Amino acid sequence: MSVLVKDIAPGDVKKSVEQFSEATVRALSAARNEPEWMLEKRLAAWAQFEAMPWPKSDDEAWRRTRLTGFKLDNFQPYAQADGKPATVDALVQVELDEMQSAGSMVFQSGDVAFRHNAEDLSAKGVIFTDLRSALHHHPELIQKHFMTEVVKPDHNKFTALHAALWDSGAFIYVPKNTRVDLPLQVILHQSAEGAGGYHHTLLVAEDGAEVTVVDDLLGGENGLQNSVVELVVGDNSVVRYMNLQDFDHSTWNFLTGRAIMHRNADLRWIQVSWGSRLTKAFLDLDMQGEGGHGELLGIYFPTGRQHIDHQTLQIHRVPHCFSDLLFNGALKDKARSVYMGIIQVHPNAQKTDAYQRNGNLILDSTARADSIPGLEIEADDVRCTHAATAAQVEDEYVFYLMARGLTRPQAERMIVQGFFQAVLDRVPVESVVTKLERVIERKIGG
Repeated sequence: MSVLVKDIAPGDVKKSVEQFSEATVRALSAARNEPEWMLEKRLAAWAQFEAMPWPKSDDEAWRRTRLTGFKLDNFQPYAQADGKPATVDALVQVELDEMQSAGSMVFQSGDVAFRHNAEDLSAKGVIFTDLRSALHHHPELIQKHFMTEVVKPDHNKFTALHAALWDSGAFIYVPKNTRVDLPLQVILHQSAEGAGGYHHTLLVAEDGAEVTVVDDLLGGENGLQNSVVELVVGDNSVVRYMNLQDFDHSTWNFLTGRAIMHRNADLRWIQVSWGSRLTKAFLDLDMQGEGGHGELLGIYFPTGRQHIDHQTLQIHRVPHCFSDLLFNGALKDKARSVYMGIIQVHPNAQKTDAYQRNGNLILDSTARADSIPGLEIEADDVRCTHAATAAQVEDEYVFYLMARGLTRPQAERMIVQGFFQAVLDRVPVESVVTKLERVIERKIGG
């Protein structure tokens, strides 16, 4: 199949059994000895994928992010096992060593390469496992939650492909009134060059639960990553979720993430985008219970010719909820960023308090940042604000710091780090803050 994603109609897509096809979906499911219901779910998603059109340049969500040069048949549909046990390389080992966690799990191109629980999570009723195992050991929970209520296969073209071919993923289940004190760490190292990857995170926090989860995404040379994140945040629960993306700059990265928040739920989602050739991320907070408190925080720093696009949606369906969005990005060289966000307030969602702010620091005149915040308000007793800024580093700020003994690179580094500090101050894991500061310094110097 040769599919150039550039204003093509579905009927123009030719299929090949050797590449992306129904036969491939069936072979993947059979190789993993999956239950019949999962095969049926995959096949239904594949049918939806084939029926849905590819994004076009006049689609509002894709007007500023075109997929020119993206060919699906450039990628092996998914990483093929080579018969050797998956191992943890030095890069991943550093990530493991730096974080004190309640449990860690490493995926190497779809396979589990490492797992360790520092505490007896099962004694608390906590499930922290890979999705493949959960299919067999916790089928009732997977059938109930996997792509049924949070992100459905027909959410967009890429979620349909993901639902048909998902290959790795973490399942986190925290029962009622249970607290996991240390973070749970998941590392995806997409090491197979030129392969497609479809990582899935499914987190279910029951009423009164408390948990922190860190997703670390690495590797992916000349690859495709098409991931989905589903968060179910129960009544009175507290969830801290971090998605740290640092793929190789040759990787095409697509992410659809969504959280459903129930009564008095408290969620802080931190989205970090360092790597990839192109990233298109759809991120939604869906506030379905009164008293919800949701924060969506983002950092991005494209360099070279990277293209990073975040599209966010803060949905207020019920009264007395609070949401706060802050996305800050710096850009160098010929990089480009796109931010498009909407605060959506339904008619019954009185007393909504919602904020949305996107800031961009342009470090080179050849870089470009597009920012399109928006409001859709259907209630009359709300407080909603949005703002967007784009500015270059002021010479007078640099001069001021240099006058106090700093070199120009040191002065610029301090300004950029200060620009990101508003987000870094709200990252709840100290080792993650240290890591982010280190990558910011790398980006500035690179």
